[in-house]
Amino acid sequence: MLHLLPLVFAFPLAGFLILAFARGRLAETPAAIVGVGSIGLAALLTGALGWEFLTRPPEGHAYTQLLWTWMSVDGFAPQFALRLDALSLTMLGVITGVGFFIHLFASWYMRGDDSYDRFFSYMNLFVASMLFLVLGDNLLFLYFGWEGVGLSSYLLIGFWFRDPANGAAARKAFVVTRVGDTFMAIGLFILYHELGTLNIQDLMAKASQQWAAGSTLATVAAFLLLGGAVGKSAQLPLQTWLPDAMAGPTPVSALIHAATMVTAGVYLIARTHVLFELAPDALMAVGWVGAITALIAGFTALTQTDIKRVLAYSTMSQIGYMFLALGAGAWGAAIFHLMTHAFFKALLFLSAGSVILAMHHEQDIFKMGGLRRRIPFVFTVFLIGCLGLVAFPGTSGFFSKDEILWQAWANGRHGLYYAGLFGAFLTAVYTSRLVFVTFFGEPRTAEAEHAHAGEGFAHTLPLAVLAAFALFGGWIHLPLETVLPVHEHADGDAKHRLEIVSVLVALSGIALAAYLFRAPAIPQALVRSPLGGALRNYWFNAWGFDWLYDLLFRRPYLWFVRVNRNDAVETVVAMVPGAFRSMHGSLARTQTGRLRWYAAGFAGGAVLLIAAVILL
Repeated sequence: MLHLLPLVFAFPLAGFLILAFARGRLAETPAAIVGVGSIGLAALLTGALGWEFLTRPPEGHAYTQLLWTWMSVDGFAPQFALRLDALSLTMLGVITGVGFFIHLFASWYMRGDDSYDRFFSYMNLFVASMLFLVLGDNLLFLYFGWEGVGLSSYLLIGFWFRDPANGAAARKAFVVTRVGDTFMAIGLFILYHELGTLNIQDLMAKASQQWAAGSTLATVAAFLLLGGAVGKSAQLPLQTWLPDAMAGPTPVSALIHAATMVTAGVYLIARTHVLFELAPDALMAVGWVGAITALIAGFTALTQTDIKRVLAYSTMSQIGYMFLALGAGAWGAAIFHLMTHAFFKALLFLSAGSVILAMHHEQDIFKMGGLRRRIPFVFTVFLIGCLGLVAFPGTSGFFSKDEILWQAWANGRHGLYYAGLFGAFLTAVYTSRLVFVTFFGEPRTAEAEHAHAGEGFAHTLPLAVLAAFALFGGWIHLPLETVLPVHEHADGDAKHRLEIVSVLVALSGIALAAYLFRAPAIPQALVRSPLGGALRNYWFNAWGFDWLYDLLFRRPYLWFVRVNRNDAVETVVAMVPGAFRSMHGSLARTQTGRLRWYAAGFAGGAVLLIAAVILL
């Protein structure tokens, strides 16, 4: 049955083609059937393939299927080949499984939009591109999907393009991620030049044979791949595009921030772990980039008032956790957290979409309040998602986050451990603040007073299923030891002690948020103080990175454009056709249509010719 693997991405790709060529001629119901059904078929096939893979594992715990040779030029012959192993199977399950429920919810959320079928065509293209990325057995095929994800995100973030702000957000995401993609492309050039292949398995084998640990080429190549990873996964310093991506419809935010695009960088580093283990400096950079990003995003989330932006910075922070895990050598824990994060973060974004529609498209949490009584089901599932996010004991996030902290400590990365522990405290505070302000207290506006609950199968089922996975998904066992390195640590008592510490940290964050919610005069006084107000503004504006990049890159570029608005180079080049046009104009003016003028011309020409002959 594994030979049916190409159909996993063929179904979403077919859905995209059908919807794209329909060009608006499909009604909402058939468009939803194609858009949601194609992902549903991919999810069902993934489940069947996963069952066979796990019950009857192939030789070497990996299955490779060659589709065709892409090109053959002077010994360079990259192949379109698929590789299924425990890592790619985990990613397939997340992308198609969580992606299906996001699509199903979107069929309810997007009803009435005049570009309903266009929306699902973009969503299907996004999923197909992500499947290309994780199934490719060589870095060129992976890069093909990598760029497809970038294109799809541009189309989805700017889906409501009639609003100029949405178009600006889409362009920002496209440009910022292209910076990282350029670094990654240069890294691929170096790897092929030095090792002669882009097949991932051959590449890792040759790298370990030809490069010693800490070698310059391995370090440079790893840092360049890290550049691509931080762009796609919105990590420092290319994290600024992610909050603005909230301009897209809420299901887009769920798809980008939970199951697909932002996890691509984590997958890339895990897939090329051999290269990063040969470059300890790059691996350490991975960990600290993640740790610093997690803390920056955590502080920023504390000050946000838009429900979707709080969740966006939360995503940035949780992806930072995954980078921290990778840098600490907790490879399996990073992918485990990727999976559990997909469950509770997709649940949170979809629940937030239901809240936004219940509030008549209001997104400011301080204009909500008391919603637990108006929309009790959404409150319940949103609370479950938040418990998973803060790693409350028994939820899926508890198992994956504690595994990261334990392995960071056990592997001797104590600095990363303490950063992760403080990040967990911040997560508990801003997540609890979000729940209390949105759902507790009294309604603060008429919209909150008259909020209405969503109805229908497509609204309720995705939230219920994702809530179940957010609660119990931590019990899923991933056989990642067949793909990723495993560090065995036998000190169970130390692990339990660290688990108790992390639980106390999370509970203290929840308690602090509850206390400040009941005593609002304290945070208000802090904000009114000079230092508190300055810090609040600094964090609210994401630590000034947009301002800094505007100062360093955007303004100098616009200044150069203004100075060079006539384009000096093009002016010089344009002189050549300008000269020929001038000569043509001069000759054209001699065509008067008068016989006497032509006779005089003949006579003058004859005189000049005779004079030339005599004189020369």
